[in-house]
Amino acid sequence: MSITIRPYQEGDAHDIAELYNRHRDNPNPVAGGIGGDELERELTERDTATFLVAVDDGRVVGTFGLFHSTGRRSARAGELIADMFFVAPAYRNGVITGRLFTEAVEWMMKCGCLVLRLTVNPANTVAFRLYRRVGCVSVGETVPGEDGNVELHNYIPLILRSVFADLDPEAVAALGGLSSFANVAGGRDDELRSDVRVVDGVRTIAYALALGEYRIDASIDVDRGLMLDARLTAPDGTARPLRIAEPPYRVKTARQVPPHRFESGGLVCEVDGGDGTVTVTAPGHHGPLLVSTWPSCEADRSAGWREGQPRDLDVVAVEHGVRVTERSGEDEVVGTITLDGGVLGQDFTFTRRPGRIFQTIGLRQGTFALTDPAEGTTAEHLLGTGIGVRDASEVVAAAQVAPVGSELVWSDGPTRIELPVTRPVRLIHAGLVERHLEQDEDGVARLRTVFRAGAGARPAARSTAAPQPVAGTRTVKVQAAAAGVTSWTEGGTKVLRSPHPRTRAFGCNPRWTAGMWVTREHSRFSRATGLGWGVPTAGEWEQKQPLGLAAPHERISWEVTAPESAAEPVRIDVRAPGAEEEVVLWITPNTPSRTTVVLDSAGTRRELDSSGFRQVWAAAAAVRLADGSWLDCRPVGEGAGEAEVVLRTTASGLLIGCVAAAGPHGAEASWQLAVHREPVV
Repeated sequence: MSITIRPYQEGDAHDIAELYNRHRDNPNPVAGGIGGDELERELTERDTATFLVAVDDGRVVGTFGLFHSTGRRSARAGELIADMFFVAPAYRNGVITGRLFTEAVEWMMKCGCLVLRLTVNPANTVAFRLYRRVGCVSVGETVPGEDGNVELHNYIPLILRSVFADLDPEAVAALGGLSSFANVAGGRDDELRSDVRVVDGVRTIAYALALGEYRIDASIDVDRGLMLDARLTAPDGTARPLRIAEPPYRVKTARQVPPHRFESGGLVCEVDGGDGTVTVTAPGHHGPLLVSTWPSCEADRSAGWREGQPRDLDVVAVEHGVRVTERSGEDEVVGTITLDGGVLGQDFTFTRRPGRIFQTIGLRQGTFALTDPAEGTTAEHLLGTGIGVRDASEVVAAAQVAPVGSELVWSDGPTRIELPVTRPVRLIHAGLVERHLEQDEDGVARLRTVFRAGAGARPAARSTAAPQPVAGTRTVKVQAAAAGVTSWTEGGTKVLRSPHPRTRAFGCNPRWTAGMWVTREHSRFSRATGLGWGVPTAGEWEQKQPLGLAAPHERISWEVTAPESAAEPVRIDVRAPGAEEEVVLWITPNTPSRTTVVLDSAGTRRELDSSGFRQVWAAAAAVRLADGSWLDCRPVGEGAGEAEVVLRTTASGLLIGCVAAAGPHGAEASWQLAVHREPVV
């Protein structure tokens, strides 16, 4: 076996696509696979810095990419985002993984990009531990968001380049002899927690690096991307401060700029003065109707749909909106954002074609329709289900192109959002579109989005059949050690899956301990994270009563009311007075790997096969259990209007989240769960 690691070459794309398609655990899965042309286009659109390929006897067996943007996120000056890091399973116990990582970091140091960012599913404990072992640290969210990943940073290139000129010759020689960054970083534990320490009001990260018998202790200002100080300790124990060279770039820090707000016909538009993000909201709708990113004057700094970078923007008021200007050297982008008569207008002029725009639709229930006048067809689907768009959330180039002249329509009953396709639009998934800016003959690139708001609220969840409860007695067990319900049976029906007394991974949650539990999460419409995966925080749960738990550290308490007779429903009451965003009751039902779910989505009954979606939202839901009976989940009581049920399919099984929004004084929610012979949604 002779492994060669080299830069990407023309003609590699097909072999890389085949490598990814052969393995379901590849880092960028696309339902149905990805083609070589799509992968090649993806590398171009990410403004790839470098892409390394590991080859064995002419076969591609591993990859590692460094990018300025990935669609989801965008790098600051001096940063690169690592992605498409993949090694074929047969080679994972060898040296390829470490060599790819080390050669990528060495390339970064040579080119002057000194901070590495990457994302990892924390439930993939092998990958998570690897990244921690080579010096990756957590500076932001410590639990996975909706995407299922946490982000890690690696500052070792910044440290080594910043102090290299002042190192002792013996330390430099030791650095040159390193074979892996794991030998430098010394390793960190694999806990999901922040590595940031606040010192004199500054968020810092501390590193201790070993260069042979020498040691470098350094601290980093993570918000400015700068080294604060460094010391070198020699083998004899003597220590001295090191001179720190300035990095060859300047990181823009976020300015505290209030958003620019204007209204029209009950709709409200806000333009972020710091990064140019446009948000449209409406009374009575929980969360934005639309979020649209700024295209950027620097084409390689396009905002991702999850994240945008601070920009120097000039914003002035105009009729019905604002005009936003960004300049970079000789280049300029001017965007006029207006809201008038239910139409969001985004008109752009520019000296050089700017980056792309991502628009996220805020409707979670209801339908999406694609009308193609050329074919004379309209395809309508439940939001979150197949519309011919593959799961391209990690590879934007694999998205479906909507034909020019077609129309995209989202509707949840009271609200309808229309996007006329006058220029190329790509559907990344049913609620996320990518739009490129193409100028008309007068030099203006025009985007239009139409909002039509109806009267009244969305219809409430309703039952269409009389409940036929499972006969027999009920047993429910709550364990404080597991932070939840570990067992629930209805007669002979096992309702929940639970690993208790062990801890396992479930989906993107590395700490699954119970079949039903409660966590506080970021908002379901948070741009940065979306709703998380129910990872419990550290801290003891107290069993206040046989079916009630409380977590003082989280200010959460919840209680199960479970009548002995299975003919009566189970009720879960959750209280979290300190919550600011969402409180979620999570359930892992005892279903087969492929099952049927019945939903009330925007007042309409829908029946789905679990293999046909990744995530869907509903006002109420019923899922078929392993014995053929049905578990029904629905909100009850006050606050039920903003409560929703989310269902996610994972390799571990079906995950249900019963989501309640926090109000001014925290969150209170009640949920009714019942097992029936037939679905009653």
